[in-house]
Amino acid sequence: MRIDEKVALLHKPGVYPGEVRQVEVIETHFSWVFLTERNVYKLKKPVRYHGLDLTTLAARRHNCEQEVRLNRRLAPDVYLGALALTSTDHSGFELDGRGPVVDWLVVMRRLPAERMLDAAIRAGTVSADEVRKFSLLLADFYRRAAPVTLDPEAYRQRFATAVQANHVELTAPAYALPGAQIAGLTRSQKHFLRAQGHLLARRARDGRVVDAHGDLRPEHICLTPDPVIIDCLEFDPELRRLDPTDELAYLALECERLGAPALGADVLRHYREATGDDCPDALIHFYTVFRACLRAKIAIWHLADCAPAERDHWSERARSYLDLAASHADRW
Repeated sequence: MRIDEKVALLHKPGVYPGEVRQVEVIETHFSWVFLTERNVYKLKKPVRYHGLDLTTLAARRHNCEQEVRLNRRLAPDVYLGALALTSTDHSGFELDGRGPVVDWLVVMRRLPAERMLDAAIRAGTVSADEVRKFSLLLADFYRRAAPVTLDPEAYRQRFATAVQANHVELTAPAYALPGAQIAGLTRSQKHFLRAQGHLLARRARDGRVVDAHGDLRPEHICLTPDPVIIDCLEFDPELRRLDPTDELAYLALECERLGAPALGADVLRHYREATGDDCPDALIHFYTVFRACLRAKIAIWHLADCAPAERDHWSERARSYLDLAASHADRW
């Protein structure tokens, strides 16, 4: 069964259980996402991309099961399970039937779009109590997470390697990004690693690096009465092995980009108060600059496959991240 046949089937309301009147469809790099009134069904694409290989049925099943297991850490009632797509005797297909399995889907409870943190920031509806609640949820998550054993020097070197890789990519002539600004940001990060790299080494030595979320953005935080956090990075454990203050600096960066810098600062304050983690401000600013440069690189990568009408959007997004990085680069 080809992927286009599966997608065509999953467009149809009648394939889903219950009374489904319409199906909204979203395509991402890795998935097709089908939204009914109550639930969300995610079909993985059979792709191989940046170390992720979903080209076999077994790999897609494993990935679905991993996504459910890992995301239940912060959204236990949202991720309902992995569901089989099966064939029927009459060359048809159904969800969770008795025939041979042709693919797997992640099934989630649908969350209210207007209560996702990015939407609430834009609407100006985020309350201090909501920020406190999800911050304490994260603090408890990090406090309970098992530490990852890392060599302190290897942890520092991981950033040194990534800083150089970001520089090489961002200065590619095809992107036409501001070379002097990028060079200055790279120099600042390298200077920090020489002069204050011991702060990174200490984080690894003190067991501060944990199996974290890996992609903590406002659009993944839902401000329901009991907040939930979805869409962790499930396919590569190395990318989830993070210092919590690195991950929270990334979230604060994204809040700042949306016009809410105080919100990100409040999250970090709640985390520090709840955990007693005295991570130096200088290191948090380094993490912020590093994440901003990384996000600029990811934004500019979209030029390779975006529609012509979207090219200006992604170029401007990359430049906005570089400007945010520059605003933090002189704070250490």
